[in-house]
Formats: sequence, C-alpha cells, structure tokens
Amino acid sequence: MNLDSAAKIVDAVFQVLIEGSQQDYIGEKISQLEHSLQAAASAQEANADEETILAALLHDIGQFATSADQKQMLCDASTLTDLDPTALGSDSKKQISVGVTGHERIGAEYLARLGFSSKVSTLVESHVPVKRYLTGKYPEYYETLSAASKLSLKYQGGPYTQEQLQLFENDPLFELKVQLRQWDDAAKVVDLTVPDLESYRSMAIRHLLQQQQQQQQQQQVSC
Repeated sequence: MNLDSAAKIVDAVFQVLIEGSQQDYIGEKISQLEHSLQAAASAQEANADEETILAALLHDIGQFATSADQKQMLCDASTLTDLDPTALGSDSKKQISVGVTGHERIGAEYLARLGFSSKVSTLVESHVPVKRYLTGKYPEYYETLSAASKLSLKYQGGPYTQEQLQLFENDPLFELKVQLRQWDDAAKVVDLTVPDLESYRSMAIRHLLQQQQQQQQQQQVSC
C-alpha cells in the first residue's frame, strides 16, 4: 500500500459516511454523520490515541457499508415515543428501521478488510456488546437509552447475563470499550460545532500506512 492507495481507501470510507449523513439518526435530532463526528471529537478531547479516535469516528459505519438487502431491525413507528411525530406524516403504523442487524460486526469486518488495525475493528465491534453490558450491569442505564436504542437492544440479544458480565469485565480493552460507548451515548447534541470529516483524513491515511508497514516488518521477521 502506498500513499495513493491509502488515500483512495480513505476516500471510499469517507464517501460511505457522507452518504450515511443523508440518513436520520433514529430517535435523535441530528444526522448519523453529526453523531459520528461528535463521538470522534470527544475521543480527541480526551487525548485518546489515533486508533481510538478513528474507532469513534467509524463506529457506526456498518449501518451504511452494506448492501440494500441487509436485514433491518424493524419496528412500528408508533413505538418510538421520542421520535418527532412530524417525521411520520399520517402513517404512524408504518414499519421503520432502527438499524442494520449486526452493524457492529459488519463495520468491523469492513474496516479490517480495508487495512485498519485490529484495535480499530475490535473497538468498532464493541459498542453494541458494551450496550448489552451496561444494561445488564446497571438497570438504570436502560432508561437513558432512546426508544430506538431500547428496541434495537432486543434484536442485539438483550442485557448480558451475570456470566457474560464477568467475562466481559476480563477483557483487556474493557475500560476503553466502555469509554467509547460513553462517547457514543453523549454524541447527540443538536448544533454542536466539532471538527469536520476532512480533519480526520490525514490521520486515517497515516494509520493505514503504519499498518501496512507493520505487516511488512512482521513478514520480514517471520522469513
């Protein structure tokens, strides 16, 4: 991978996010892209490393980097009590999506194929398991979720059991995964000014080139 090919990969990834910006962030008054940018900004403000910042930026990319026939998590629009009624028009009984089933896994696999690090893909894949962890560990956390997030939780397996909680807490990246989810949860502020998508371009390109270099070094050692 050279600079040109890394730039093309970032172009493709950013285009996915830009196209996703045309979609509403169900249950919230901001777009999906605004949500992603706010999460990344929180990671930057916390002086997180670049892999963590990129994971925050790309955590929902699996919602968009999919074909049209991906299974959607559907529910009756009328059950989304915090959705703006004007968005429903006269049909409050219509089925609407609260996300793509397994979007966290889809996003992680998509990024791994493109050359992003295992840490980035692991963190991207973690934000749904952390939701299950927090709802299992802290029942009051469930009440902080939007109606859409509560409904999608049913598709995602529900709160973790006691055994699952203990296993998850033993994860070496446990604290970082929880922190990423907290940034995710907070990234719902209307009209918040944060760095734009282009501000992350050089970071993403640098990351891909570093990963390629590390892979080449590992191959040389193995030889």
